[in-house]
Amino acid sequence: MMTASEWAIVALSLKVSFAAIICTLPVAYSLAWLLARRRFPGIIFVDALVHLPLVLPPVVTGWLLLLTFGRNGAIGGWLEQTFGITLVFQWTGAALAAAVMALPLMVRAMRLSIEAVDRKLVDAARTLGANKWRAFLSITLPLSLPGILAGAVLGFARSIGEFGATITFASNIPGQTRTLPLAIYSELQIPGTDIAVTRLAVIAVILSLGALMMSEWLVQRSTGGRAHVL
Repeated sequence: MMTASEWAIVALSLKVSFAAIICTLPVAYSLAWLLARRRFPGIIFVDALVHLPLVLPPVVTGWLLLLTFGRNGAIGGWLEQTFGITLVFQWTGAALAAAVMALPLMVRAMRLSIEAVDRKLVDAARTLGANKWRAFLSITLPLSLPGILAGAVLGFARSIGEFGATITFASNIPGQTRTLPLAIYSELQIPGTDIAVTRLAVIAVILSLGALMMSEWLVQRSTGGRAHVL
């Protein structure tokens, strides 16, 4: 049986992950559409920048977030002085770290679904009098919806497992920023907590595996079985 504190850790992890995905969805889809439908000088740099968190050590990503969104950071200081919003050492900071780490995977899944949409359909809608926005809302967006859902689910799985950037930027505060990976790490430092670690690890595996399987299924639907998320 799980303890009340373990249930609280699971609830916080879900809260952080859902917040990260909801806030990231518009940004991820916009970047995916830009990379799939536009060609411009510097697109290779933009693509590399979007996918940088995949290859950058997570602790470096967390450090960069700390420099940018910390209380003395360019954006973090402005948010605190103007709106009284503090991200560092808060659950919202953990959500931000998870969002940044999930963004590349979300963009990739969405980009695949957008590229699978036949441009001839959009061109046909334009010839029938639809403007760019109407063609986008009536054709591109609905047909790429499975990829949007796949990206969201995949980002959720990545957020559930986020550790390095979170502990660097938001720290490991019980009840505030201690998500599943941080809780497992903390329990491993205490002798005789094998059972608690096992319970938390099993939950993490179930959530992540289920999300990955659902995401792959959605991507297969959106691309006709021609592409993989990973």
